[in-house]
Amino acid sequence: MDPTVLTVDIQNDVLSCVRLMVDHGQGYAVIAGGDHPISGIVTEHDILEKVVALEQDPSKIQVGAIASHPVLTCRPDLPMDEVAAMMAEHRIRRIVVAEGEHVIGIITARSVLAMFRQFVDEIATEVSAGTPSPSRAGTK
Repeated sequence: MDPTVLTVDIQNDVLSCVRLMVDHGQGYAVIAGGDHPISGIVTEHDILEKVVALEQDPSKIQVGAIASHPVLTCRPDLPMDEVAAMMAEHRIRRIVVAEGEHVIGIITARSVLAMFRQFVDEIATEVSAGTPSPSRAGTK
């Protein structure tokens, strides 16, 4: 989980949101404001599909107008395999981690892949050494 979440106000225009996304090296922004602390999420795909492809002026469109909502969230204690399953089921690349309505982080597809890569590398090392870790010893 990345505890640094790029958040913008629902009233911001798309152009200022894009500039923040570029400045922070993020492909998303969580939208705050309106009736809910998490009002939506804007991704690169939303901007390309709903602004650029339609030749709209990004300085004249509020991010709330193009945001995807509702935002899928998960608890911080949800096991990573369940997070990955939720992301696959809903065909999303990011899931906001929240406690109640308080955003505490974000999990991206890249972070899920990195975690599973580490797990696969660990298993490969154990198999080649012929020594399973204590957590998997005796399991089939």
